Amino acid sequence: QVQLVESGGGLVQAGESLRLSCTASGSISDLKVMGWYRQGPGKQRDLVATIMKDVMSHGLTNYATSVKGRFTISRDNANVYLQMNSLKPEDTAVYYCNARSIRNLEYWGQGTQVTVSS
Repeated sequence: QVQLVESGGGLVQAGESLRLSCTASGSISDLKVMGWYRQGPGKQRDLVATIMKDVMSHGLTNYATSVKGRFTISRDNANVYLQMNSLKPEDTAVYYCNARSIRNLEYWGQGTQVTVSS
């Protein structure tokens, strides 16, 4: 089992920055990939960014087109971060930390609200 706890959400103005953090605990050695998803009001939950955790993948990252060049995902051991720059009102959403194990078990955090005002 893996537990994920996010922090760092908040209310900012358009153009400003926020950094989200997620701390994993439990069987973190079994994790293969970690990432961030978001769910805006009335929308489905969508991928924001992922980063591979296994050594062979060399920290390979993947980003949604809408955040490329503005968001950066990084990790260290049990933590994964999302640096969000040049935030836009359309980035407003609940952001969820996600992790998937080598056995394809999937874990979610409780979510953290990010609100960007225009």
